Amino acid sequence: MTDTTEADIRHIYERWHATVRGRDIDGLTALYTEDAVLESPLVFAESGGGASGILRGKAAIRGFFDASLRKPGSVLGRWYRTGTFFSDGRQLVWEYPRATPEGDQVDLVEVMDLAAGLIAHHRVYWGWVGFRALAPGLNGPVG
Repeated sequence: MTDTTEADIRHIYERWHATVRGRDIDGLTALYTEDAVLESPLVFAESGGGASGILRGKAAIRGFFDASLRKPGSVLGRWYRTGTFFSDGRQLVWEYPRATPEGDQVDLVEVMDLAAGLIAHHRVYWGWVGFRALAPGLNGPVG
């Protein structure tokens, strides 16, 4: 992977959050490489547990975000974050914490491998509140 500039990192950190909150699918998918990978328990849950939690390629990622962000009553609720993120020029990490000034929210950690100013590999890790929100939609054994 090639290093990404500090300005690119800040741009991805700010724009990813803004485009998700604004449900801007075009702006959101513009942040990903053509061959990007997205891994998330939500991908698995939205499939009813019948597929993996991995999407490959910008088109698949776009389809997933388009469907999930347009769904009324999304389990994600608030999108509070502290403003703290970490990056080494190749990876960007931040948290949506469980505890917020307005109460609990779905707790997530976003981990993104970056390449030339874009997201190449995006992994989402869910905490216990998030898992609890996803659990009713899971069908069948995990494994």
